[in-house]
Amino acid sequence: MTVNAPAGYAALVTAGGRGHRAGGVTPKQWRDLAGRSVLARALSAFAGFERVILVVHPDDMDLAIAEFAGPVTIVAGGETRAASVRAGLRTLEGSGLTHVLIHDGARPLVGDAVIHGVLDALRAGALAAAPALPVSDALWRGEGGIVVGTPAREGLFRAQTPQGFALEAIVTAHRTHAHDAADDVEIARKAGIAVAITPGDEDNLKITYPADFARAERILGTTMDIRLGNGYDVHGFGPGDHVVLCGIRIAHDAGLVGHSDADVGMHALTDAIYGALAMGDIGRHFPPSDPQWKGADSAIFLRHAADLARAEGFAFGNADVTLICEAPRIGPHADAMQMRLAEIMAVEPGRISVKATTSERLGFTGRREGIAAIATAALMKG
Repeated sequence: MTVNAPAGYAALVTAGGRGHRAGGVTPKQWRDLAGRSVLARALSAFAGFERVILVVHPDDMDLAIAEFAGPVTIVAGGETRAASVRAGLRTLEGSGLTHVLIHDGARPLVGDAVIHGVLDALRAGALAAAPALPVSDALWRGEGGIVVGTPAREGLFRAQTPQGFALEAIVTAHRTHAHDAADDVEIARKAGIAVAITPGDEDNLKITYPADFARAERILGTTMDIRLGNGYDVHGFGPGDHVVLCGIRIAHDAGLVGHSDADVGMHALTDAIYGALAMGDIGRHFPPSDPQWKGADSAIFLRHAADLARAEGFAFGNADVTLICEAPRIGPHADAMQMRLAEIMAVEPGRISVKATTSERLGFTGRREGIAAIATAALMKG
């Protein structure tokens, strides 16, 4: 949902932190949350405001411009949160706007009711208003892992954002505050501005720790659609001086017989993907009765299956291929096979596994009459 704010209201979203406590290499505001970045979800709540200012870390400017330039004004932040807010506020000076709501870009699930509560307080004449939740749990003060005090919880609140202000009042407050602060309410209060408390929401969480991502996904009601598919293929040996396995040409004293290039590994993987999609097998999509596929590069089939999975909204979890043969030796070529399959499927090589085994000289593979392959593919959506 998007709140349509009154004329004269701007939103300022801060996203300049590094978020180390959230884990991972990528700062938390840029990480995926059920198909959209945390920051994109936070910004979307303010699309109905007259101006939207986004403050980012200087290292993230190119990323921010690529994703949000246009309806959003993007500003480089400072060394502290307060400095970043001041950088954003400077873009609003002289704009004729009257109010600003300042929101933390790590709060991706702010609801309409929370925003409306702040807007209503400002329209009623408050110079500042911010959402909060009363503290309901007992509070402890600890030292060295030991409880050393039990402060009273009466009158205590957990602060949230967006925090709304009359623009001129908060600009003046920041000019007279040279240090950092936990939030803009602290800066406003030090300037003597009374801050009205408006209703917060338990779902308006701030992404801080790794577990917060899972909690946010639960709030969004995201359900993962996980699909597994299996593929199995066999090709017998015939005349030739090489075989093609998982896209790699390997010298051998025989070739593999098949309508296409007889790449048994790639065929098994392709069928595994079609199976996960419940869309049949290679024969349904590329009938062997069609002469155009005679001698065809099996990369055509695998690429089609991978593209079809993406078109259906799925991403690849992993794929695993096992080649079953006495010869040729697969080990020396496994890494090249992994890279080739990853290239065809447009996924990271680390999501592809290629390995080999023998049938202990039993059956047709044990008699060196051909090669078999089994494959599993995992697809994910949600």
